[in-house]
This record gives sequence, structure tokens and C-alpha cells, in this order.
Amino acid sequence: MAGIEQLNEAHKNGYLPERSASLIIMLTDGRPTKGELNTDTILQNVRNAIQGKYPLYNLGFGYDLDYGSLEKMASENNGLARRIYEDSDSALQLQGFYDEVANPLLTEVELHYPENAISDLTQNHFKHYYDGSEIVVAGRIIDDDLNSITADVNAHGAEDDLTFSEESDINRTAKAFEDQQYIFGHYIEKLWAYLTIQQLLEKRNSAKGDEKTNLTAKALEMSLKYKFVTPLTSMVVTKPEDNIDTAAIADKPLEAEATRQLVPASSYPSYSSSTPSHRYTSVDGDPHFIIDIPEKDDHLCFNIYEDPGKILNLISDPSTGITVNGQLIGYKQSRNDVQPQNSYIGRLGILNEELNLKLEVTPERIILHNGTKQMTFTWLDEVTLLYPTLTLKIIRKKSVEVSMGEGATFVIILHQTWRRNPKHGDFLGFYALDSHRLSEQTHGLLGQFFHPINFTILEVHPGSTPEKPDATMIVKNNQLTVTRGWQKDYTEDSKHGTDVPCWFIHNNAEGLIDGTYTDYIVSSLF
Repeated sequence: MAGIEQLNEAHKNGYLPERSASLIIMLTDGRPTKGELNTDTILQNVRNAIQGKYPLYNLGFGYDLDYGSLEKMASENNGLARRIYEDSDSALQLQGFYDEVANPLLTEVELHYPENAISDLTQNHFKHYYDGSEIVVAGRIIDDDLNSITADVNAHGAEDDLTFSEESDINRTAKAFEDQQYIFGHYIEKLWAYLTIQQLLEKRNSAKGDEKTNLTAKALEMSLKYKFVTPLTSMVVTKPEDNIDTAAIADKPLEAEATRQLVPASSYPSYSSSTPSHRYTSVDGDPHFIIDIPEKDDHLCFNIYEDPGKILNLISDPSTGITVNGQLIGYKQSRNDVQPQNSYIGRLGILNEELNLKLEVTPERIILHNGTKQMTFTWLDEVTLLYPTLTLKIIRKKSVEVSMGEGATFVIILHQTWRRNPKHGDFLGFYALDSHRLSEQTHGLLGQFFHPINFTILEVHPGSTPEKPDATMIVKNNQLTVTRGWQKDYTEDSKHGTDVPCWFIHNNAEGLIDGTYTDYIVSSLF
């Protein structure tokens, strides 16, 4: 922002030649850590500050980047983003980029064509034209009676404005393509399609809602029609050493500079010789969410950092009437530092509106509301209740298992800490043992993952911790930096737990969950 202000001030005070070409190059090695941290707000602030006056080029170093946001910021401000790889010669990469933009020859370049004769025109206005670069504009001729086409070019030079016209004979050009079919083929049409797809994808980066959906559909349709590999499509590679019908699928890299590979799940570090014999979606610890992805034979995990006392919606199914909410607790004594405070599930509420059942669980007691009746138990009880619509099983000082009709089965694990522990108190873990009877409308921080979710892992590389590699995940049209690690499942060993390997999504699961985590904060337990 300071660079933008300096340029504005220089132009305002006449320090720069009137026809000079100004641009901004931003170098970054990570995510925002000071000042404004919200990505959407940062993007808006940059747009408002630049106001289309200067192109913005973003150069990102290393792998710990929100590269998608850098790309979006540059695209919204007439520039582009590049990744600078630290394990290569960074100086040469920077010099190469500087050589591309060091000598702007023209500004505000516009190409105009006859109205009502051309359709589906690609970008025809360019902020800068650099020495050694090229400008390509493509479109469709819709007037079959047109014999020639004229392009009018307008631009600003260093000293004077540039204006000229170029006329092309359509029939002569078509004949040249026909005579050299082996060279051109349908090259011009594919060039138009390529440019159109690229521009649709650029617009898609900044779009939201229905507009983004429509742009995605259009880009995908054209990618398939013209057989282009894009972030929305895949590349099929036939292995010559195998059967000719055998094909390997590889997602196209999101950045042309990056070399990425799909990594089979079996090649991920497992970190543990003993893995759970079951696969559950759960929330436990401080609080760790573990999402079982049976289609990938893998798990995703994330943390939610929120203040003690807040209530999170874990599961909500309007069809069966089942809702599960969890209230957070924190340390026994408040901390004075500014680091995010770990929180835990200290109170759970399970509601089945259709059966008029409520179950409230805390580290001290279990309270069952069955219609107008109420029963209260402690964790010292060993109880099994069998009703036509409810099964409740309490295992002393360990767990509660509850099944509600044909809806679902859940287990709550009790974690007891040393009574004199000055920091931690008792807390709960929540596990969904059986959720297949819940409806397709089920949502919530856990419930949304009861439906299949697809993701792709690319570009696995060493992370800050040797045994925890980082990677790029493509999920829900988002590009996320994830870390391979593990979380604990306590259903088999409530004291020590069992390691579950997973891909950890940072930043409160932003980009993985629908919306943001604050959308799941509710006002009451029931």
C-alpha cells in the first residue's frame, strides 16, 4: 500500500513524466502476518487503492503461500502472479521477470473491429505493451459477406499517441490457411478458444456465486470441446509399457511453472504402526476435527480456534430432526499472551426433534430428557437403557454411546485430567459411529462431510518439520497448502489414543468447509 501511495504522490506532484508507464511489483514469502489479515479485505483495499491506474505483479517465494490470492490480486489489477522457486536460482528467475517488464513501449493499447461483423472477441484492451512481448486478439467473423476486415489500433507512446489501421483480405487469408492445412489446420479457432478459456478462468478467480458457477461451466465446456488441459480438466496419458487400454490420470498443474504430481495415498507417511480398526468422523482434543474420506482411504483434519463459551454446530439434519452442538471450554486460568488459546468440547447437546429427545453431556453428568421425563446420571454409573426409539449405554468413567431410532449412532468420550493440573480441565470427544441414515441435507462442521467430497493432493514437498511434508490440495475449486500429520482417535484407547494419519488444513479449515467457521456458531445448545 505504501508503494501505491508513493506512486500517486509522484504523479500528483509531477515528479514523473506525463507519459511514463508505472507499475508495481510485490515480493512476498508467505501469508499476511501483520495489520489486516483477512484476505478478502486485503484484495478490496488493493483494488480501491490502485483504481486501475497501475498493473500489479506479484512474485511469491517458496511454498508457504496463498498463491491463489496472489493470482487473484494480480488479475484484478491488470497484472499477473509468478512463483519464484527457492530451490532454483532465484536471482535468475527475478532477472528474467524484470527483463520482461523493464521496457514498456506503449500504454492503453486498444484494438477495434467493425461492429456487427465480429463476435466473441477476446481481450482487446491492454494496459501495457512491453518490448519483446506480443498482443493477440481473436474473434469470430459473423458476416459471411465480408470481404475484408479492418483493425484500428490506438495507444499512448512515450511522446505521442499512436493510431493506425490494418486491413486484411479475408478470402486471401482463408486460401493461405487452406493451402497450408498441414501447418495451420484449425489452429486459429483453437487459438481463439485457448485465449477465451484463459480469460474465463481469470474472471472466475474474482467471481462469486452464480457468476463463478457459470464461468466455470463455460470454461469447462470449451476445455472439453477443444481438448485443452486446464485446472478444470484432466490429462490422460497412455503408458506404452502397459496394455494400450490402460491410462493414468494426472490433474493439470495450476501454474505453468510448477511441476506437480498426483501422489498415491500409499506413499504418504503413516506415522504409526497401529491405526484404528474403524473409521469415524469426529471432534476431539483442542478441538481436532478428523474427517474420514473412505473414497480416498484417507483422512482430513483441522482445528477450530474460538473463544471458550462459544457453541459450534457439529451436525444439523432438518429431515431427521437430529442436531448436535458442542460448547467450548478453555484453560482453568486465563492466559496473558496473545497466542490463540486452545479450547475443548466441554458440553454436548444432542437433539432429536421427531422423537422429542434431548441428551446433554458434560464431564460431570449425563442428562436425558425423554419428553417430559428427565433422568440424570454421573460418569460413575454403568447403565444401559433400551427404548423402542433410543439406546443409551454408559461405560463408567469412559464413554456414552447413544442411538436415536433409525437416525444415527454417536459416542462421547470422557477425558479426565489430573485434578491439580493448573491449566487443563476435563473435556469431551465426539465420534459419529453411524451416520448413513442421515439425509442429504445434513450439514454442520462435521455433518457436511457425511457426503462424499473430492480432493486432489499435488506437489508434496518437505515442510518445516522433516516428518511432516507440505502439499497443495485442490478442493471445492480452492487451492490450499496442507500438511501431512496425524491426530488422535480415542475410541479404542481412551487414555493414549491411536494415531490417525491425515492431511491438516490450516486457518480454521478455510477453503475446505462451506463458508467460514463463524457461520457454525449458534446461540444455544438446543
